[in-house]
Amino acid sequence: MMIVKVIKIDEAGIRFENNISLHSAHDQDCCENHYLSFSDLTIEDFEGLKFNLGDDKFFKRIEGYGIELIPVHGHSVKIPGYGSNNGYYSDNLELLLAQTNKPSRTFDVTECQVTTD
Repeated sequence: MMIVKVIKIDEAGIRFENNISLHSAHDQDCCENHYLSFSDLTIEDFEGLKFNLGDDKFFKRIEGYGIELIPVHGHSVKIPGYGSNNGYYSDNLELLLAQTNKPSRTFDVTECQVTTD
């Protein structure tokens, strides 16, 4: 069990107190962009919340919208996903839980984005 709180948020993602980061990833090519949008979140959105990053139940996929972070206790926090391309490229989107000097845990969240072509 790895119960942690959020200490920093920026447009790239979320940083937890144990130096684990949460962000989205997409192998971007020309004419496309797929991402989870952390830019509208504030540290106040996470006040009093702690997350169990030790299992895969710390988030829920919301098809056609984004993801929902599920705390141990308290309200969830939703993060929208967006994607656009000209139809010739991949719409793959991944959620990465990364820690320095350790392999990242990767989750497919391709269906968790509003896409435009």
